[in-house]
Amino acid sequence: MKKTCKVVLAAVLFLSAIMVSRNMEARKYSNRAERIVAELHNPSSKYVLVAAHRGDWRNWPENSLPGFESAIEMGVDIIELDVHMTKDSVLVVCHDGTLDRTTSGKGRIIDHTLAEIKALHLRKGHGVIDDVNKVPTLEEALKLCKDRVVVNVDKGWNYYDQVLAISEKLGVTGQILIKGSASVEEVDKIMSAHDHNMMYMPVTNFDSKKGKALYAEYQSGNICPLAFEICWSKMRPDVASACSEVEEGHESKLWINSLWPSLNGGLDDDTAMKDPDAVYGKILKMGATIIQSDRPAFLISYLHKHHRHYSNR
Repeated sequence: MKKTCKVVLAAVLFLSAIMVSRNMEARKYSNRAERIVAELHNPSSKYVLVAAHRGDWRNWPENSLPGFESAIEMGVDIIELDVHMTKDSVLVVCHDGTLDRTTSGKGRIIDHTLAEIKALHLRKGHGVIDDVNKVPTLEEALKLCKDRVVVNVDKGWNYYDQVLAISEKLGVTGQILIKGSASVEEVDKIMSAHDHNMMYMPVTNFDSKKGKALYAEYQSGNICPLAFEICWSKMRPDVASACSEVEEGHESKLWINSLWPSLNGGLDDDTAMKDPDAVYGKILKMGATIIQSDRPAFLISYLHKHHRHYSNR
């Protein structure tokens, strides 16, 4: 009985130490977004950052404010959203360059004013028009996410100056992530024009010569970005070697998409529903510490079981 009590007491003290440690860690940051940004800048951390592709689009219209809110509440670390410019030069959140698939309207976004787009309604995942939700502006989306989560503004590189201006206005520049396939020289040119920049990481698709050349450019120049996003349709030695180099270098994080099979050689979310170890387990073994998912809740649940993610961080 005494031995049992000692074991229980030791367990209690151990758990208390963990709670104290986490509370002390929490005091280092003023909000959750800061903690996530710190993880992004820590390539040796084994914590896996989860990015919700277009928000929680399985339960809400894609790229909608309620979809972003739902993803944040489920514990994701990064919200991925897409932007396009309206006729009157306002950045709105929409994946396509046209309104046809995701809204009640038709035509190109660039041919419509913000007022015209705001008169439309979003469509749900099965195409039915939503009576309530409308296309948000980038500013509205960033206000929702402020201090709560990192935001990956996809296609944001095309509008870098405009996105930066909005982020500076809202005071969220430090939690915005931009990705792109521009050369190192082009990235340096754009970012050196500003005193304060958003986070940036390269996208390297190994199915293209340009993608492989971009990765080689970073490696040959000993340039260590925040992270490398590596994409491939079929696993090959050069893909495996690149992933190993990023993981073993401990200088950049590795971003892998578990979206559709052509981005990951079949290591996709739908396949993971049948056998998560064969998909997510393999992605983790490859060294990924950022995973973009179309099933973020399922992925987070898997990571919790393997002590690689904590929604309350």
